[in-house]
Amino acid sequence: MLRTIGLMSGTSLDGVDAAVVETDGERIGALGKRLTLPYAPALRRDLRLVLDQAQAGIGAEDPFLRDVERRLTERHAEAVAALDARPELIGFHGQTILHRPPRGDGAPGRTWQIGDAVLLSRLTGAAVAYDFRSQDVAMGGQGAPLVPIFHQAMAAALPKPLAVLNLGGVGNLTFLGRDGALVAFDTGPANGPLDDWARKHTGRDHDEGGRLALAGRADGDVLGRLLAHPFLEQPPPKSLDRLDFDRALKEAGAPALSPADGAATLVAFAAIAVAAAGRHLPEAPLQWLVCGGGRRNTALMRALASALEAPVRAVEIAGWDGDALEAQAFGLLAARVARGLPITFPGTTGATRPLPGGRLLGLA
Repeated sequence: MLRTIGLMSGTSLDGVDAAVVETDGERIGALGKRLTLPYAPALRRDLRLVLDQAQAGIGAEDPFLRDVERRLTERHAEAVAALDARPELIGFHGQTILHRPPRGDGAPGRTWQIGDAVLLSRLTGAAVAYDFRSQDVAMGGQGAPLVPIFHQAMAAALPKPLAVLNLGGVGNLTFLGRDGALVAFDTGPANGPLDDWARKHTGRDHDEGGRLALAGRADGDVLGRLLAHPFLEQPPPKSLDRLDFDRALKEAGAPALSPADGAATLVAFAAIAVAAAGRHLPEAPLQWLVCGGGRRNTALMRALASALEAPVRAVEIAGWDGDALEAQAFGLLAARVARGLPITFPGTTGATRPLPGGRLLGLA
């Protein structure tokens, strides 16, 4: 077993999650301390600017981008130091600033995560596994999601079929079948548009507890236009960039809604998108276990309970830590990279075969 620290900075751009994992990449020996270090407002603001600039074609050597990457990496190193765990290996996802997977038209895909693995290794004194997605995309896969193999390990003793739903900036699910089937894909927007909406109308980083959405009503016309988006009917494998639905939201008329009704509409859309995703599963799950920040949004959890036929519960009911799962997953994935084990699979990214991936720096 390796003592690893997994690091994850998600599409919500709120901070870095870090978690200690004892693992050989197949089994989980122990789950240790975990923490979240929020980003300073200036770094969060600059990350949002980098997201916009990446869409517009910013170069990898742009001085502003390199400065943001350095500050991001230093914050990750601070998270490692705060855990005081002396890891043998760090799983460093970095920050996704662009994700354009292959769309089936022959054009190559591209996925781009910023984060300086050399700097992180120097600051922490540990080996670093990084660049988890690009090999899968280069081989025609979606490059996402990556955490299903970790969900499978965590849920080994739970009744199947089971769905694990992560509600970050984008929603994604893992389906675990009674026959060992492993299926995963993005469901649609989740917290990303909700956070942007709350920031615009309330000045807060998110709609805490879903209170703004609970005060409004979903607009049927706007919701209907959003539900006509072809992504919902597209069969998996499929994945999203955080900003993929920005244009659709504008064209559907969401910006004209009141603050409360807009939040309620975005919540309804996120939940119905999950229900639409359920139609692509091999069989109906016995339950949906929800992780990510969205599980704290009462409006969203109620909407999911209404839209889905099986019980919807936060992952804590299974004894999991819903704030740590993605970071823990990259601890396990780091060990898989070190051992040359597959990290993506035909049922998760559309890879033609189970594929190893990632790059390794500094492990003997």
